[in-house]
Amino acid sequence: MSVLWLILGLILLVVGGEFLVRSAVALSFKFRLSKLIIGMTIVSFATSAPELLVSLNAAFNNAPAIAINNVVGSNIANIGLVLGITAMVGNIGVSRSFYKLNWPVMMLFSLALYYFLYNDNQLSHFEGILLFLALNIFIFFLIRSARGGANLDDEVDETLAIVSNFRIGLWLIIGAVALYFGSEWLVSGAIDLAKAIGVSEAVISVSMIAIGTSVPELAASVIAAAKQEKAISLGNLIGSNIFNIGSVLGLTSMIKVIPVTDPSILSRDIFWMLLFAVVLIPLILIPKRFQINRFKGLVLVMGYGIFIFMVFNSSSGV
Repeated sequence: MSVLWLILGLILLVVGGEFLVRSAVALSFKFRLSKLIIGMTIVSFATSAPELLVSLNAAFNNAPAIAINNVVGSNIANIGLVLGITAMVGNIGVSRSFYKLNWPVMMLFSLALYYFLYNDNQLSHFEGILLFLALNIFIFFLIRSARGGANLDDEVDETLAIVSNFRIGLWLIIGAVALYFGSEWLVSGAIDLAKAIGVSEAVISVSMIAIGTSVPELAASVIAAAKQEKAISLGNLIGSNIFNIGSVLGLTSMIKVIPVTDPSILSRDIFWMLLFAVVLIPLILIPKRFQINRFKGLVLVMGYGIFIFMVFNSSSGV
């Protein structure tokens, strides 16, 4: 029965995330926001909504390992699985702003999360406030740079620009309801499944839940790559990783302190998250600069496969 709730929860999260993304982008058009801001903030926040609901639900159901590893696992999946598969669909061109702004900010948030957790084995209210404030500062500079002339030549889904207010409202309601019940069923199913198969909640959350909550990113990025909207597909992923830490864990820890209850979070999983973030730079610069081709995408997917194998292998060996 736990597997059924897990699957139903994932389905609702995917449906809710999709409706939330559509309504968010449609609203963005009505407010005449640039495509850069849509890709790096609006879409990123909307696709992080499943992680936020799952983390909040887990924190209030005394399952902090799920709250933390849901984000850590999603950030790993975004680069290893989602970016890898997206690159295998079509080569992804990378702008210089990636390593001048987006990548350094993602690394800063990732290192800050590691320090906060390692320092006292918890993410406190104050640390959550710092992460959320840092996220808002990043958004401010992003909007400022966009107004200073940064733009994208790629097209977004222009049909969302003419969606009625009624339909946007309906999409928001459907998305919110689906995300709420999806997170409830997913967390409940994950806890029961972990007990049934004898693994920790951290293992389930860093693998199955992380993949499930990354499906919106995968869908958005693959569609963007297929339509040759390269900048939005990469910006969406990097933005989502930043939002996962700054918004998901930031807001969750502001509401309830998140303790580290599973040692594997600090001894293994968070180092994999940092490794996948660091490896992006040599992948982008070597051998063909500013491009993630199909081979590099395959390398990322294989690396993610090794990570998942190690997670379950170490769990079964305990």
